[in-house]
Amino acid sequence: MKNLIIILLVLVSGVATAQTNFEKGMQKAFSLWQEGKVDEAENVFERISNAEIDQWLPHYYIAQINSNKSWGQKDETKLKAQLDKAQEHINSAMTLSKDNPEILVLQAHVFTNWVAYDGMTYGMKYSGKITELYSKASVMAPENPRVVFSKAEWGMGSAKYFGQDTKPFCAEIEKSIELFANFKPESELHPNWGANRAQAVVKSCNE
Repeated sequence: MKNLIIILLVLVSGVATAQTNFEKGMQKAFSLWQEGKVDEAENVFERISNAEIDQWLPHYYIAQINSNKSWGQKDETKLKAQLDKAQEHINSAMTLSKDNPEILVLQAHVFTNWVAYDGMTYGMKYSGKITELYSKASVMAPENPRVVFSKAEWGMGSAKYFGQDTKPFCAEIEKSIELFANFKPESELHPNWGANRAQAVVKSCNE
């Protein structure tokens, strides 16, 4: 009995240590990211993803970093390398966390990266998929501020492109700001971005 208790204590201690190491690693990556050391942060997330093979969050943030780096990228070779890497890690995240609205939003962003780079080439290929992703995410998580905001921002961009009224989308973005104010992520490590961007877009609605 005594030996059994010792074994259980060792196992529990091991799990706690593993969780602590994961959390510490993630916090280190976030700190580097906030300091503007994006490549270093990405490297830490990659090491975590290799060590913690059942965790979707490191893959998510690697994909997000590569998506963020791709906005405004004019070099197609660099763009493709970044978005291919983002897609690879989105696929890994989706395998570990199926039907996750946060991942669906990020997938839509990666497709939007391609459309933003070359709308004539990639608009037809990805526009329908982006709309479908946001619709699916909205059904799954109608109160998630990133879902509401990202869907509205995509709709606003499409409306501007086709010369349509953007006011309905401005109203949705205002709604997302309220949702951001009350949103509580599952943990400190889970996605909690977007509020500042939503505020900036709402300002453009009133200009």
